[in-house]
Amino acid sequence: VENRPYDSWKTLVYKFETCKHLTTNLLNSSKNLLYTRDVVSRLMARCQSISDRMQAIVSSLVSGENSDSDEYIKTQPSLLTKSLHLSPYQLIGLNWLAVMHKQQVNGILADEMGLGKTIQAIAFLAYLQEQGEARPHLVVVPSSTLENWMREFTVWCPSLDVLVYHGSQKDRRELKYKILAGEVENFDVIVTTYNMISGNGEDRSLFKKLPFHYVIFDEAHMLKNMGSQRYANLMKISAKRKILLTGTPLQNNLVELMSLLTFVMPNMFCKKADQIKLMFSAASKTEEDQSNFERDRIEHAKKIMRPFVLRRLKQDVLQQLPVKHEEERYCPMTPYQQSCYLNMVATLSKEFKENQDAQTGMLMKLRRASNHPLLLRNHYDLDKLRTMSQVLLKEPTYFDANADLIFEDMEVMSDFELHMLCTKFPVLHEFKLDNEKILDSGKFKALDSLLKEHEEKNNRVLVFSQFTMMLDILEVYLKIRGYKWLRLDGSTSVADRQDLIDQYNGDDSIHVFLLSTRAGGLGINLTSANVVVIHDLDFNPYNDKQAEDRCHRLGQSKDVYVIRLISKDTIDEGILAIAKDKLKLERDITEETSKEDVDVASVAQILKAALGS
Repeated sequence: VENRPYDSWKTLVYKFETCKHLTTNLLNSSKNLLYTRDVVSRLMARCQSISDRMQAIVSSLVSGENSDSDEYIKTQPSLLTKSLHLSPYQLIGLNWLAVMHKQQVNGILADEMGLGKTIQAIAFLAYLQEQGEARPHLVVVPSSTLENWMREFTVWCPSLDVLVYHGSQKDRRELKYKILAGEVENFDVIVTTYNMISGNGEDRSLFKKLPFHYVIFDEAHMLKNMGSQRYANLMKISAKRKILLTGTPLQNNLVELMSLLTFVMPNMFCKKADQIKLMFSAASKTEEDQSNFERDRIEHAKKIMRPFVLRRLKQDVLQQLPVKHEEERYCPMTPYQQSCYLNMVATLSKEFKENQDAQTGMLMKLRRASNHPLLLRNHYDLDKLRTMSQVLLKEPTYFDANADLIFEDMEVMSDFELHMLCTKFPVLHEFKLDNEKILDSGKFKALDSLLKEHEEKNNRVLVFSQFTMMLDILEVYLKIRGYKWLRLDGSTSVADRQDLIDQYNGDDSIHVFLLSTRAGGLGINLTSANVVVIHDLDFNPYNDKQAEDRCHRLGQSKDVYVIRLISKDTIDEGILAIAKDKLKLERDITEETSKEDVDVASVAQILKAALGS
């Protein structure tokens, strides 16, 4: 300040160079930042004019003002199966996609989960076929929805020739050779997964070489961060136009909004990608720390994005959809479980004061205790483990093993893992836990009553958990209680997933379907069930919402009941509070940042409340 005034840039540089405590690095950084901001501001101003033109077109379309126009698509494409009919809102969605196509811009269909985005996308491809537009097209989907997409193509538009690029490396190599050699002719669509697209160079090269007309990204969360390698790989796909399908609203986050703007208008933004990424590197991590520039850009980006995003909610377009009843069921812990939990709190309180860097690990330990005490190790003390490690040497497969090494392995196992080990080897059967210990959980007490209640009402149940070991315990629980069940999680092969879904939908005697929240929450139709039990909450509430919408969607005829199990007076209550706060922030097409995993600030907040720190 004392060196003012600065009459020119030259004077400013000179004074910084001659002042002992100043450096020109500060000036250069500021200059680069201001230049970057200027580039982004001018880019967005250019986008605004395109957005204004599109907004007028889209507003008249969605409101129905142009429904009498010759350009308005009044009936569904004739290529679609005659016995199936698009809903009125889906026909509007088709018209919106057609408008994006005619205006030569990319669009984001962001209808709430369960409104049939897959069907609208297939209808659009059928429309393009009828218009004599170029092909082929590419559809990129999560592994969990691959079979569902193929089924929908078969059911809704069997006349489209669809190839699946998936399977073993040998199968893929053969298909790639046939495609590039012209041995596979006249195909309309290739369906593949994100793993294939971002896998080895051999797979990626195919999608760079083939001249696709449209590429459709289903549930493409990785397109929300242009700084990621996966985003870069996806944007390299050789396609004239792109469509993004997502069931979650856009986020109030500069990185995501600019990434999506680049997706919508790649020709305008790609040449300035370096400046945009530089701005990302300086972007604030939380809304509280955002600069006025960031906040202004966020608001501007949201305004620009509006015509390029079509989002309808079920409550607005599906008045006939059955009611969804939501309940938070607080489950008092059993005496033994409460003792385990309080002991864990006492241990972690001391650790938390000494080492706050290990917060995530502490959080997981408390989650295990609140879900089921067998996820910890309490029943099997060290003396019992030493005995078991010696006894296990009697098993033929362990004749040459080292008892000390067996003991070390057992030390890090949970009670349930040790119980399953005892179940597997006859020499350890005497150490198995009895059924009472399997059932000793507050959430299982709640399951006892609600499963019986809904069985009597002929309501079938989906049970979601984030943890595969919790699903393992749930399987043993269901076996003890005599219920028939199926299970689908991340380890279930893509080929088997649709078979399991068909089996459940076709057999009313299977009362329960166990699913992992992430693997079972995307693109799966389970409308034969109408009760959803969230055994343990996800930090990202939209993952749980996706799970709920497996049965609260088109085709559901019964009221849907969603029950979230919360262990009373535990860390579950803190996680629920964080999730509620995130859900409150939803607006038209925007939303507070909702990450795949909980952020550091949330972990600290939850732990401090749980540990009384």
